[in-house]
Amino acid sequence: MSYRELIGNGADKTAIQTYLSQGDMHSTTIRIPDNLRDAAAEEAKLSGVSFSAYIRMCLVEKLSSERSAK
Repeated sequence: MSYRELIGNGADKTAIQTYLSQGDMHSTTIRIPDNLRDAAAEEAKLSGVSFSAYIRMCLVEKLSSERSAK
């Protein structure tokens, strides 16, 4: 089942988060402004997680939000 199929079938936030957190890790390069990277790294540090984990958390939250599910 894909992400779009989950959304289309009306899956709840927990099911979507579970789906998004599973699977093999994949290395990805993104280009973002220095100021955005520094701010996100600082926020990650304050949250007690790595920059990568913080980005993953943000993506999972965004993709599983009520707005995305509609």
